[in-house]
Amino acid sequence: MTFNTASFLLQLGALVLALAAAHKPLGLYLARVYESTTSTRAERILYRLSGVDAGTEQTWSVYLRSVLVFSAVSILAIFGLQRAQAVLPGAGALPGVDPWVAMNTAISFVTNTNWQAYVPETTVGIFVQMALLAVQNFLSAAVGMVVAVALIRGIARTRTDRLGNFWVDLARTTFRVLLPLAFVAAILMVLGGVVQNFWPTEVTNQATGVSQLIPGGPVASQEAIKILGTNGGGYFNANSAHPFENPNAVISLFQVFLLMLIPSALPYTFGRMVGDRRQGFTVVAVMGTLWLVSTAMTGWAVAGAQGAATAAAGGLGEGFEQRFGGAPSAIFAASTTLTSTGAVNVAHDSLPPLAGGMAMVNMMLGEVAPGGTGSGLYGILVLAIISVFIAGLMVGRTPEYLGKKIGPTEMTLAAMYILVTPLLVLALAGVTVLLPDVMANAPASGPHQFSEVLYAFTSGANNNGSAFGGITSSGPYLSSLLGVAMLLGRFLPIALVLALAGSLARQGKVPVSSGTVPTHGPLFAALLLGVTVILTALSYFPALALGPLAEGLLQ
Repeated sequence: MTFNTASFLLQLGALVLALAAAHKPLGLYLARVYESTTSTRAERILYRLSGVDAGTEQTWSVYLRSVLVFSAVSILAIFGLQRAQAVLPGAGALPGVDPWVAMNTAISFVTNTNWQAYVPETTVGIFVQMALLAVQNFLSAAVGMVVAVALIRGIARTRTDRLGNFWVDLARTTFRVLLPLAFVAAILMVLGGVVQNFWPTEVTNQATGVSQLIPGGPVASQEAIKILGTNGGGYFNANSAHPFENPNAVISLFQVFLLMLIPSALPYTFGRMVGDRRQGFTVVAVMGTLWLVSTAMTGWAVAGAQGAATAAAGGLGEGFEQRFGGAPSAIFAASTTLTSTGAVNVAHDSLPPLAGGMAMVNMMLGEVAPGGTGSGLYGILVLAIISVFIAGLMVGRTPEYLGKKIGPTEMTLAAMYILVTPLLVLALAGVTVLLPDVMANAPASGPHQFSEVLYAFTSGANNNGSAFGGITSSGPYLSSLLGVAMLLGRFLPIALVLALAGSLARQGKVPVSSGTVPTHGPLFAALLLGVTVILTALSYFPALALGPLAEGLLQ
């Protein structure tokens, strides 16, 4: 398999055009959903059954408690039902899921990480896939989106302590956004060849005449929301490299489009809701630049691995997508690690060292290019606030962002936000490498062994879910520690974002003056881009030097 540069550029161009075409229509629709003052019939029935008063808004602390309670109940329900799988319909002969794996899976799907410490075909049945995991793909994506909307309201509103109603936002996101989009995406996937059934499929090898029974199931319906909600994981262990999940090159590119669709449209929603569309264009320009640069560097690293020995062997082999060529693998790997998705169509453990390192850097950036559904937007808005603070220091003026002063409280919350994930990744990876028995779960040697551990905790704490396949994480230690990384990496940032939203919402508007730093246009975009990259470099460069960089130099 070789790397086709022309195909790589053509696919990048097609993605840019498709996402640009969807940016305004979808962003405008999302803004109307969250600014709406009416409820649909289905929503009113749900509110009546659950006792929700749709007309009552919440403070940031109540909004946060709603997020935490909803997520905690979801984790307990998914854990319990996995353990009881043997008596549930659609389980076949499968027993209850191992407690460590069930715990890790429950946390990972509720936190939008979708880390899979198990082989789906042999561990979970159709009921668990449909009624638990696929449902959480909708709900965890919706949670990320509503937190981003709460932050937007905090920026847009003045002299109030109300950010909306979590339960109303959750229902609207699920019923009006994710369900319709996932339904259309699933239909298109079925038409493209993705499997959607409730029975195993018998496949016969035409060359040998040997038949094999392949597990079937409602793959397309789960695949659609898995990608659209930047969830990740897969119905099959091979993930989006499995021909039942990703049957052809068109569907492969369509999946990349889907995983970037909502995150790339949310900046327009932001600009619309704060009353200045230039702000949204600036944010999406930074996101797009980071995505293009990262994808180009990943493609360069993959193409550069075509040395004399590799070429003599026929090109990149083990772990790479042989059906489509190297270009889709590079695009998919970069996009999935930049969007908090974690779905893969290439084994990231098989990527050349520098490409594997780029995948790690993508997550270390905070997955803001364009990031997960909601989490990417609120992540880059926090970075924008830090950028404004730095700009204010340079001109000797109290920093402001869209008419809100960035004082000690706001900067403390923003600083804590950007420190949470690096602290989790580096601390947990550092402890793990000191334990020889645990490191045996990463059987590689030298820098690559460290890379496997670093990648695992980077993926867990950033709620990505992809992995270097050489590491085994189903044991008690790694299952538990990765569970801690996923929980804290999801909910500590959410708590800080909502507290920041509450602090901003209580302020009045500061009039624009000659000393106000413009937060739109190329100059601020360059500052925001630089802050994002520099903060990542300062936090992670020493760890990267011990892993993928050292491995790349040794080759």
